[in-house]
Amino acid sequence: MTAPAGPAPGPPPPLLVACALGIERLALRGGPDATVLRTGMGPQAAERAIAAALAAGSPTAASPVVASGFCAGLAPGMRPGDVVVAEATREHQPDRPESVCRDNAPMVAALKERGLTVHSGLLLGSDHVVRGTERAALHAAGAVAVDMESAATLGSALRAGPRPVAAVRVVVDAPEHELVRIGTVRGGISAFRVLCAVLPVFFEWHRSLLLPRR
Repeated sequence: MTAPAGPAPGPPPPLLVACALGIERLALRGGPDATVLRTGMGPQAAERAIAAALAAGSPTAASPVVASGFCAGLAPGMRPGDVVVAEATREHQPDRPESVCRDNAPMVAALKERGLTVHSGLLLGSDHVVRGTERAALHAAGAVAVDMESAATLGSALRAGPRPVAAVRVVVDAPEHELVRIGTVRGGISAFRVLCAVLPVFFEWHRSLLLPRR
């Protein structure tokens, strides 16, 4: 007698892309297999929004998470429109562990294939906008870029349960290209255009997670 078949597996969870600002949400238009969540600005807002999105019973409870949007580049020579793919993120609270971003090599390769300048390394979290001498000090401490939400987003996601995570940010200002306000100068416009172009790479990464591992 044949044993009854178990329940058919459901569809894979959608990709959850988190950003803070309305202009970032405008660039990161979702698709049928992705949910784009505007968290609000700052690490506390990001942490709360991600915890709610990944709560038990939510359609995105088991989703892979990508933190995206704009960032401040820390390394000399960075330019608006460069892309930062985090190898790890570190929250501004010193008692919290780094969030390691694994399996991101295909994402880096795909972005470079699109002709983008890509930097990898530590993406640092901050609770304020970083400028001037503080930018240089953070770079000297080992960070390649800084923003206010990515580290909180990934930390909150991993505390909700194990899952693939990534942080991909577009440089909107850099040591030699500081901005006063996004969208008011050419650098901001360049960064917005690049952010519009990276979403297909997130979809490719999400699909790659569903392939069997060898």
